[in-house]
Amino acid sequence: MSARRARLYDLLALLVMVLVVALDQWTKALVVSYLSPPDSGRVVPLLGEYLSLYYTRNSGAAFGLFANSVVLAGLIAVAVAVVITLYLRGLNSGPLSYKLVFGLIIGGAVGNLIDRVRHGGYVVDFILFRIPQIGFRFAVFNLADSAITVGVILLLLLMVTGALPRTSGSAEQSPRRGTTEVEIERAPTEQTATSPTLRPGQPPANSHR
Repeated sequence: MSARRARLYDLLALLVMVLVVALDQWTKALVVSYLSPPDSGRVVPLLGEYLSLYYTRNSGAAFGLFANSVVLAGLIAVAVAVVITLYLRGLNSGPLSYKLVFGLIIGGAVGNLIDRVRHGGYVVDFILFRIPQIGFRFAVFNLADSAITVGVILLLLLMVTGALPRTSGSAEQSPRRGTTEVEIERAPTEQTATSPTLRPGQPPANSHR
């Protein structure tokens, strides 16, 4: 991949990240303005009884996991380290889909991180999905959680299909091994070609009579 195209892909990934953060913070600001106070029981239907707006505060991870848990900080640190490692691995070599996936994941992570810094550790959640017919109610989440979830699913698909970029070291070693094998295979042929041919009845040049 050319350096110019790699820079273009990185800029597109950055654009996706900025859009995710902007939309996440904008929607959270609207929810706080119109649906405060949190956990008031006020529900604004968007799609019948299935999809609604409901303002709540989440001190745990995405979708309310590990609320008020000391394990949360360690899990977030490990997740961030893995994401950064994978992104740097594909820097300047990954396909566009690879870069856009990390734009979603990093954008969602930054959006929730801004919330934790601004609000003293909690995140604004407001999307409520439920199926009343079977008594199902999913954890309240936000756009940042959605971006992270979609990004992780797409990343897993890229891993399964083998679309992740390879490291430059493995790419350089393959031609060298191939060249070495060709040279080893050619060596006996060259020796055979330079060996003198003996005529019938002619003794070898180094033989002693």
